[in-house]
Amino acid sequence: MDHIWLKSYPEGIPASIDPSCYPSLVHLMEESFTRYADQAACVCMGHYLSYRELEQYSRQLAAWLQSRGLHRGSRVAVMLPNLLHYPIAVAAILRAGYTVVNVNPLYTPRELAHQLEDSGAEAIILLEHFAHTLQAVVAQTPVKHVLVATLGDMQGLVKGPVVNWVVRHVKKMVPAWSLPGAIPFMQAIRKGAHLPFAAPSLGHDDIAFLQYTGGTTGLSKGAILTHRNVIANVLQNDSWAGPVLRAPGVERLHTVCALPLYHILALTACLLMGMRWGAMNILIPNPRDIPGFIATLRKHRFHFLPGVNTLFNAMLNHPDFAKLDFSSLRITLGGGMAVQQAVSERWQQVTGCPILEGYGLSETAPTVTLNPPFLKTFSGTIGLPIPSTEVRILDDDGRTLPLGEPGEIAIRGPQVMQGYWNRPDETALVMTADGFFRSGDIGVMDEQGFVRVVDRKKDMILVSGFNVYPNEVEGVVAQHPGVLECACVGVPDPHSGEAVKLYVVRRDPELTEELLMAYCREQLTGYKRPRHIEFRDELPKTNVGKILRRKLREERPVEPQPERIAA
Repeated sequence: MDHIWLKSYPEGIPASIDPSCYPSLVHLMEESFTRYADQAACVCMGHYLSYRELEQYSRQLAAWLQSRGLHRGSRVAVMLPNLLHYPIAVAAILRAGYTVVNVNPLYTPRELAHQLEDSGAEAIILLEHFAHTLQAVVAQTPVKHVLVATLGDMQGLVKGPVVNWVVRHVKKMVPAWSLPGAIPFMQAIRKGAHLPFAAPSLGHDDIAFLQYTGGTTGLSKGAILTHRNVIANVLQNDSWAGPVLRAPGVERLHTVCALPLYHILALTACLLMGMRWGAMNILIPNPRDIPGFIATLRKHRFHFLPGVNTLFNAMLNHPDFAKLDFSSLRITLGGGMAVQQAVSERWQQVTGCPILEGYGLSETAPTVTLNPPFLKTFSGTIGLPIPSTEVRILDDDGRTLPLGEPGEIAIRGPQVMQGYWNRPDETALVMTADGFFRSGDIGVMDEQGFVRVVDRKKDMILVSGFNVYPNEVEGVVAQHPGVLECACVGVPDPHSGEAVKLYVVRRDPELTEELLMAYCREQLTGYKRPRHIEFRDELPKTNVGKILRRKLREERPVEPQPERIAA
């Protein structure tokens, strides 16, 4: 297939990027440490961290890690929320020549044990709030070195101890734990100041991150992302967003990092791309605290705000959100899940800035496609393949389908992972012979090269032989004024094989099943209409905010209703 999307590229965006301009991610970081030394790199809970301090602390922590005798390429796990510790930890691990294993802080002991054992992580850096989880399984893992951070570590000599006392004794947010031999995070940094640091010679093929997938098909797998993979995606995103965010006259950039940094979108688009820009990252430790999130935004001008549909929706439904100053906002980036038209239109009405929807995966570091940065309104697509990226739509046999035909989205480019860690069988299932990664998502490409995601293959519902895509149904239902959130899944049905079941969180408490069914009859053809509607106070979500249809499918199936016999 010709690269038809290139003809739709806005002026100023190149067809390709050159990852060789940086020998490694460490070179990218150290360039920023020097160039922006006296500027703030991050702010969290009112405390600022400069690029100079980030360089100093990460070098000292890297020296301490090297003193533990870890060999080159050793895996070091990071189990932290969005705190100032996180950029220090990641920079230190990479500068020491090791591999970062990002860990969701809300993992259960079982999930944590699997990831530490699977990755072979010999060290872990975590917040004390989650130390009890590690305590339960540490003996089953290869972990030998534990660094424990506290919420007050980076908050100064006066405020820091107060913060720690409050979270431990007043809010009781830190369960009791015991990890003999564990070292306080700041103690390791102080000790590292007196230890030698040997900068390793790193190259494109060294592994930078093991980025674990969500495990929706079983145990989670580690996507191998090399320095080249991540450099490429930083440059790809930069080349796309640069004409807007780095245009002449734009003030120093502030990015809002509400998505968790262990998630690949925040890691690449906020932390690493922010470093390349010399931006200040506004770190949000708990984006579910919408009032606290809004209070933080009130203190700063902000230019770049990545998020997911559920986060945008929650913000829009808080009365204080519309009172914020959006005059600096240049790009709102939507990823992780489908952006619904109703949410996008409300967002643009309130902020004056459209949601720039994109698409990516952990396996692609993550960005694959983006809508043009000069977008003026909701497009309903995930945009165009970004520079140096090829996208094909494949049938089940791996053949490229004609334009307009739905099939599996496949991606080839410098950002595509090297494979799954220690899983050659799983890697073989998703990689084609000519180097395309099969995403598992069903999509369509039009004549201009714009791609639209139909849905996940595994989420498709088969009703009497007809394909029903939950994204379409949810997008329609979400436009009902009485609906706050919704999700639909397939449930067994004795007549049609499967039927659509709709889960709804109400905005209007007066909304009834009958009213919503009537609305669906007007908007959806017969086989797409929900046969069952269940109202909930909330829907299951990942820590990023993506609705977990899998959790809904795993619930007890709806019992078939007996047929009614007319009198």
